[in-house]
Amino acid sequence: MASKVVIDSSPLIGLALVGGLAWLPTLFGPVFLPESVKQEVLPDKSAQGEQAIAHAIAKGWVTVRPHPISPQLDIDLDAGETDCINIGLSEPDRVLLIMDERAGLAVAKEKGLRVIGTAAIIGLTKKQGLIPSARAVFEVLHQSDFRISAAVINQILVSVGE
Repeated sequence: MASKVVIDSSPLIGLALVGGLAWLPTLFGPVFLPESVKQEVLPDKSAQGEQAIAHAIAKGWVTVRPHPISPQLDIDLDAGETDCINIGLSEPDRVLLIMDERAGLAVAKEKGLRVIGTAAIIGLTKKQGLIPSARAVFEVLHQSDFRISAAVINQILVSVGE
């Protein structure tokens, strides 16, 4: 298990949309977001789930990373993804990244970092009995602008027996 979990904006928003930010401490313990991710979604960025994200930060379910981020990689990704990957590269054996965007995922995996996405978190949540139905959570996401491929959803549903 990773000793540091770092979340990017897309999964932060996705989990906010389904009331899932409260799952994070149960699944992972402390979860951090870089300041750049916070700036992408708060304050008043019109991000979906903004209120839920602010609430999760206030409750301590996610914490803004207090330390400066050492640049390990200079790549053309958004600031939040770049910072998440740089944190991962600073301690690759200790960090788990929560990230969804394809470009960021590709770079993180190419660098040997451990990454999990929103869909997998929903699957873990179901497996740990924190939710009665992963399918119902995916349906809530489907009703928003948040997108996860049907193939990924089906893979998760099969893995949790739904």
